[in-house]
Amino acid sequence: MATKKAKAKSKPAAKKAAAKKSSRKVIQLLAKKPVAKSANGNGLPRPSTKPWGQAGLALHGVKILDFTHVQSGPTCTQLLAYMGADVIKVERPGVGDITRTQLRDVKGQDSLYFTMLNGSKRSITIDSKNAKGKEILERLVKHCDVLVENFAPGALDRMGLTWDYIHKTNPRMIVASVKGFGPGPYEDCKVYENVAQCAGGAASTTGFREGPPLVTGAQIGDSGTGLHLALGIVSALYQRTRTGRGQKVLCAMQDGVLNLARVKLRDQQRLAHGPLTEYSQYGESVPFGKATPRAGNDSGGGQPGWIVKCKGWETDPDAYIYFITQAPVWGPICDLIGKPEWKTDPDYATPPARLLRLKHIFATVEEWTKTMTKFEVMDKCNAVDIPVGPILSMKEIAEEQSLRATGTVVEVDHPGRGKYLTVGNPVKLSDSPQDVRRSPLLGEHTDEILRKVLGYSEKEVVEIRGSGAITAPEKPAKAEAA
Repeated sequence: MATKKAKAKSKPAAKKAAAKKSSRKVIQLLAKKPVAKSANGNGLPRPSTKPWGQAGLALHGVKILDFTHVQSGPTCTQLLAYMGADVIKVERPGVGDITRTQLRDVKGQDSLYFTMLNGSKRSITIDSKNAKGKEILERLVKHCDVLVENFAPGALDRMGLTWDYIHKTNPRMIVASVKGFGPGPYEDCKVYENVAQCAGGAASTTGFREGPPLVTGAQIGDSGTGLHLALGIVSALYQRTRTGRGQKVLCAMQDGVLNLARVKLRDQQRLAHGPLTEYSQYGESVPFGKATPRAGNDSGGGQPGWIVKCKGWETDPDAYIYFITQAPVWGPICDLIGKPEWKTDPDYATPPARLLRLKHIFATVEEWTKTMTKFEVMDKCNAVDIPVGPILSMKEIAEEQSLRATGTVVEVDHPGRGKYLTVGNPVKLSDSPQDVRRSPLLGEHTDEILRKVLGYSEKEVVEIRGSGAITAPEKPAKAEAA
């Protein structure tokens, strides 16, 4: 009995000794080779030792399932692709994104409308109504991190890609959508660029007060909302590192436009406390109405500004410059335009006094600017810190070498249409180079994605191709004339 008890006691003692030995080994190993994810004890990776710009792209490893078309959605996914995400654009076989053929300038080739919004992406063609096509989509949902769409309300659900289905198939999937309006009476309405500008408050405050509302040439409804959506996606990806689950991201075009026009909502509230003194109509004794008015070229930042003519304006529609009469540089302004006496004249010496005479002041400034080109005016003003902005035409921007050097304007080569210019990444990261490549041909990467991304075998790819899931239906042969 005594021997058995001794043996019984020795078993746990042996286990304890083995555990201590194992612990010592682990401690010795840790001492020899530090764990990579223990810097500062916060669980984050140690700083890369690779040279700046060679540690990979910012969104490397993020996989985007791109169901977008036209402009708002493609703006978002192109920016994510520039940041290094693998963007897989899903298109209808034989048709593709409608903008491939809209505003076409080279016969038989993808339009600039398409190429300038779909750079650095891969294209796969899938018939979502085909059984094999649905199988491919399911694999893509399982494989990707983010699904982005800007279909009409309800279209994604009709394809069978409901939130419940997606979340059940891939709980980590983020579903990001652009819609015209958020929840409310108009949420089922279709919205396009100019509709969004009007519904978001921008058009009512753009133009001259004597004229009708105007929309702006900047695509603040489509591209502006796409930029907002990209921020939402990156935020959701960051949150997923904590929660482990995806979520829905919604950007309404009306909301995006209003966000960009927020200073006009600011002015709407200021109206309750008196006239908007920085608006030209105040100095002209024109009464204000109940809503934020159109203000022509008035500055929205409180510093009086206006667009004035420069040398050559009679024949050049862009021979203009934006001139701001900023208070801290009023003295140099007076000296430049040949009115040094205005520095001490009580009618011009103070900002409140000048508000009543802005029309005359800018007319005087314009007489001076008309003697020089807009770039000569810019040189003289910048020398004394007077803020001005030359009206640059798209031709001038396309030819501006400094924008090429920074990657803001990029020339890429397309196999069908040749070289074309596109807008590069407007966001510059010091440790993440840009990835600006040409747009894909329709279905260019279909086989590559099926094999290398989704893991289909050669036999399966042949079967898929024969099923019609990735190819356009054959057109019936024309009957021969008798």
